[in-house]
Amino acid sequence: MNFVSFQNKLFPYPVFSLNDISKIAPGFNRIQLDRWEKKGYLKKIRRGYYTLFGGDVGKDINRNFLFYAANKIHSPSYVSLESALKFHNLIPEEIFQITSVGTKKTSTFATPIGNFNYRRIKPSLFFGYVLTEPAPNLKILLAEPEKAVLDYLYLNSRLKTVDDFKEMRINADEFHKKVDLYKFLKYLEAFENKALSVRVEKFLSAISK
Repeated sequence: MNFVSFQNKLFPYPVFSLNDISKIAPGFNRIQLDRWEKKGYLKKIRRGYYTLFGGDVGKDINRNFLFYAANKIHSPSYVSLESALKFHNLIPEEIFQITSVGTKKTSTFATPIGNFNYRRIKPSLFFGYVLTEPAPNLKILLAEPEKAVLDYLYLNSRLKTVDDFKEMRINADEFHKKVDLYKFLKYLEAFENKALSVRVEKFLSAISK
């Protein structure tokens, strides 16, 4: 198979795996991937995952591409924590790695297209995300603002005092605009974690002042 034919078959896959290739092109010689990578036709993201694109087609599209890649290369997972907080305009800082949560072990991948960090949560806490499609062929699992905040507080148990929560620099106006407090508290109940509930109460107090 020449590269043009390969490209046409894989174009609908912004990030594809060896398994994706075997479904679309049975019998494909994987050695060809190394040859095409050396020629710059495609890029290996991590072992077993590739892309035909560099994700460098503009800031917004680039972010969407990286979110999609984050979902794909470590599944099941959804974008959350700092990346989702920034997406929802809840924190001011720029985020220089894509942060996600998933049910597999905590992992970090430094790749040619960016750095990806994954924190492990219990399967029972794998909820509170939406499927978005910001561009054709880019379906992304992204935490709702309520769940992004709770994931962050849950996985950063060192944050305990009102001063700690103020240092998060949560945009209080955006929080009250975008976060459904009823949903937020219902999601909190699902954690079944008394210590977290106490800390959330202090967090809410911190951003109400």
